[in-house]
Amino acid sequence: MSFPSHRPRRLRTTPAMRRLTAEHRLSAAELILPAFIREGLTAPNHIASMPGVQQHTTDTLKRAAAEAVERGVGGIMLFGIPAVRDATGTAALDPDGVLNKAIRDVRAEVGDELVIMSDVCLDEFTDHGHCGVLDAGGYVDNDATLEIYGRMAVAQAEAGAHVLGPSGMMDGQIGVIRQALEDAGHANTAVVAYAAKYASAFYGPFREAVDSQLKGDRRTYQMDAANRREAILEVELDLAEGADIVMVKPAMSYLDILADVAAMSPVPVAAYQISGEYSMIEAAAANGWIDRRAAITESVLGIKRAGANMVLTYWATELAGWLQESR
Repeated sequence: MSFPSHRPRRLRTTPAMRRLTAEHRLSAAELILPAFIREGLTAPNHIASMPGVQQHTTDTLKRAAAEAVERGVGGIMLFGIPAVRDATGTAALDPDGVLNKAIRDVRAEVGDELVIMSDVCLDEFTDHGHCGVLDAGGYVDNDATLEIYGRMAVAQAEAGAHVLGPSGMMDGQIGVIRQALEDAGHANTAVVAYAAKYASAFYGPFREAVDSQLKGDRRTYQMDAANRREAILEVELDLAEGADIVMVKPAMSYLDILADVAAMSPVPVAAYQISGEYSMIEAAAANGWIDRRAAITESVLGIKRAGANMVLTYWATELAGWLQESR
């Protein structure tokens, strides 16, 4: 069991050897593209803190979805930014609102060739930027929010979403949404639970992407970064309520959580490579400090290695193109 009998470098000698012995591989089919559409735009709006990412118009969103299909990307996660917000996020329930219309448009464009996912959350739709309605004391009212989530979920299913992604971290949200879908005849609409979603400093650029109105933070309902065991409790609760897929978010600083969840989950596990992770790599690459393509590929492979079956990443389409080239 000692040198020179064992030389691990023998399996690293050539690119072909390294490919042959690789323990994990990336596949375009495991990538999901988050995409933003903003109501009222006549041209796409580029997001300063996320170079290469934009708020779409209807036409550019449909083109992005079609390109994702061409590259073999597995799914797209849609986020809508309405022109008008209010305290209860009324626009989220409008069948012709920005997000529900976007779901219909993308479904008409690509059909079932791409898994269409949509965000079931109020933060983009409220004038206070929180993920739920507020009580008289300014605290997010969990149970009042659940009733709206159920209605949002049905509206998005009726618009054509294959998978719904409740991201608000309200207690009981998966069960309420699952029951609402069953009652409305959408038994085949799947739910991806943002089961272990942490209150993270790395969401910053996303706030620009959705023109967030948030003041303060979401620490009373998103998880504390110090907690590890609690993530398993959250996942177990969502599984018991009927989650079809569970998610860990963010990915980068929570790979231990992702590995824990992957080890115990009986359903597929997703991880979201969030805006701050994206922006840090883009900024370092723009300054010539790192190899952009190599860093992107390594970062996503690390998430896969930790146990993710699917990865939401803003590089999904670009990375899928690289994977096509390397075949």
